[in-house]
Amino acid sequence: MIPRQDLYYWLDNPTKRGSERISNKKVTFFVAFLILLLVSAFATNVNAQQSAVDWSPTLHHDLARTGYSTSKAPLTNQTLWSHATGNSIEYSSPAVVDGVVYVGSHDHNVYALNAETGFKIWSYRTGNSVESSASVVNGLVYIGSIDHNIYALDSVAGNKIWSYPTGNAIYSCPAVVNGVVYFGSGDHNVYALNAQTGNKVWSYQTSNFVYSSPAVVKGVVYIDSYDTFYALNAANGNKIWSFQPSVLSSNLYSTPSVADGVVYFGSGDHNVYALDAQTGNKIWNYTTGGAVESSAAVANGVVYIGSNDHSVYALNATSGGKLWSFRTGNSVNSCPVIVSGMVYVGSTDDSVYALNGETGGKIWSYVTGSEVESFPSAANGVVYVGSGDNNVYAFGSITVPQPSPSLPLWLNSPSSNLIPSPSIPEFYSWIILPLLVVVLGLVFATVKRNRR
Repeated sequence: MIPRQDLYYWLDNPTKRGSERISNKKVTFFVAFLILLLVSAFATNVNAQQSAVDWSPTLHHDLARTGYSTSKAPLTNQTLWSHATGNSIEYSSPAVVDGVVYVGSHDHNVYALNAETGFKIWSYRTGNSVESSASVVNGLVYIGSIDHNIYALDSVAGNKIWSYPTGNAIYSCPAVVNGVVYFGSGDHNVYALNAQTGNKVWSYQTSNFVYSSPAVVKGVVYIDSYDTFYALNAANGNKIWSFQPSVLSSNLYSTPSVADGVVYFGSGDHNVYALDAQTGNKIWNYTTGGAVESSAAVANGVVYIGSNDHSVYALNATSGGKLWSFRTGNSVNSCPVIVSGMVYVGSTDDSVYALNGETGGKIWSYVTGSEVESFPSAANGVVYVGSGDNNVYAFGSITVPQPSPSLPLWLNSPSSNLIPSPSIPEFYSWIILPLLVVVLGLVFATVKRNRR
């Protein structure tokens, strides 16, 4: 046996005892093991950082549709990238998970883009425009299309796992909870499907078209049809309560937001409503100067929402009193997202705005080539939003090293037109690489001596 000695002495004296030699196979095994340890340490560090990222896996960030993210916020309108699709991006809003942006376009496609570069990873073509937004859960992308179908796609390759046909167009973004997919359709129904198979669990027929997306909180599905707001039992679809605004046929497009036992939504009768989530009783309403097709973002006791009167409002969540308003150049159908005390929202004046959440003062704006009705999403230091000019925009900079989204390393290059190599944290670039050089040097020296 080789005596326990210092590693460097051992490598420097491989034949100290008689004719004993360290075989090249042993050296190779030793080096491979050491490299594996180093790579594992790197991967563990990156994965730990990634797990701390507040991703945005569904419309308006979460199942309660609060629009609140703990991500860092971009302080300038500097674009990280933009990606052109084949047609406008109207209502579809980006979902961002594990370094990938998922979004639909009027060109009939669902896109998966690298969140750091905007490079296309894959696209899936549906039978018509995609105005629904994606929900990404357990490796599947759930999204609806104007072709009447809802799709479940593999998040890595974009392959179709299943689809389910409804009787009309789907604008609604699915909510996926406990293995069930909830969404609405233009055929007047709210559906619940098995998330793995696409089989129907239940459906509930409403009074009209369902454009909005469900919020699912504590076993209740909150959603509105074109003229009535509903709270449904998530397990069986039974109606718990319903609410009609003051004016019939008041054009409900707004997706509900649920926070602290209160449901907030906008209405075509110019009002923002706050209802008791358990009973449906009205707590307050605030009247704007136009129809409210925007949806509310809620954080820190404040409700942020847009109106067709061209303004963004900040309202006291308890009383409905106005805290401030900011006037844009046209209707605000986009919904605000709240990040680091800032409010990001689009307007049909073609612009994206960043506002101070406390005062409503403009911090920056960015003019795109067409209307911005897509909801912004925030993740990992970047705000993503679609525009009617066919583009997806990314503002800000990545704060946590970008993971390689499930592709081999040799595909991670600009020439592949897929995904560039993931960033290596500065600490690891200074520690791991020199260690690898030293180890390889020792290997070559040992092999050379053994061949003498």
